[in-house]
Amino acid sequence: MQYRKMGKWGVKLSAIGLGSYLTIGYKIDDKTSRNTIRTAYDGGINFFDTADAYNKGEAEKVLGKYLAEYDRDSLFILTKCWLNITGHVNGGGLSAKHIFEACHASLKRLKTDYIDLYMCHRPDPDTPIEETVRALEDLARQGKIIYWGVSEWPAHHIVRANRIAREIGARPIGISEPRYNLLYRYPERNLFPTTEAEGIGNVVFSSLAHGMLTGKYKPGEQAPADTRAADDDTSTVIKKLYWTEEDKKKALELVRIASDMGVTAAQLAIAWCLKNPAVTSVITGATRVSQVEDNLKAVEITIPDDVSEKLDELYPPPETVECEH
Repeated sequence: MQYRKMGKWGVKLSAIGLGSYLTIGYKIDDKTSRNTIRTAYDGGINFFDTADAYNKGEAEKVLGKYLAEYDRDSLFILTKCWLNITGHVNGGGLSAKHIFEACHASLKRLKTDYIDLYMCHRPDPDTPIEETVRALEDLARQGKIIYWGVSEWPAHHIVRANRIAREIGARPIGISEPRYNLLYRYPERNLFPTTEAEGIGNVVFSSLAHGMLTGKYKPGEQAPADTRAADDDTSTVIKKLYWTEEDKKKALELVRIASDMGVTAAQLAIAWCLKNPAVTSVITGATRVSQVEDNLKAVEITIPDDVSEKLDELYPPPETVECEH
């Protein structure tokens, strides 16, 4: 396993992280959850990503139960707040009240005294950024969180938040969590240059574009029965963002390129994300132990220049920044 600094900060995260979106505490049972977590940990993963929104706290509960089997100082746990999972009028967003209450609820579910990194899951246009920054600083000074970060925040919001943090003597953003993959390269245009300038790391999600980059979905065919795209509970994102015949055809070419290297398309797609110097870690998901084992191998892959050129031709970088946020 490789370990990378989180931007300019001293802490190091495994280059591969294990996420829990649509898997742990939801689509896989407790035994499989425990086994995937153990395989990840034994493979060198110290970074585990979750959120209170994932199955309304169930992902945090299951993750907390099984991470408790390991030394706390060997783990880096990231969770998030923003979505309203209680239905109460102040049960969502990034107000000081919600951040305070959501953090304490996550601590209980995760069975831990502190959260390594607490993240704003999305921007909140109804709350001043200074209120959010100060609330997170208060939690840090109380010893409830160590670092804080943002997910899917546009670059100008990040710059403003860090400016406010400096003005009020609060700690700045430690990490950003954007969607990033071969089919969605917009962070390269504006976000990554901003985070590098600010000393912020990036832990990226959806590196496999919800499975579209694995080659499992064939042109002219319906999704196989045991896949995410075939499940009404989990197919919304892939059907909305990636479900085109063109993307399916491109995936088959990606499979061919990867096969020539002796790796899988999934491993190549993850390795491609890791090649970007702005990326600290790639968050991966798994419904089986074998998927964790396969994903771990991505850190061993060195992508030759000629392969990078082929990937740029197949998945060209964007010319605009319109869709970055």
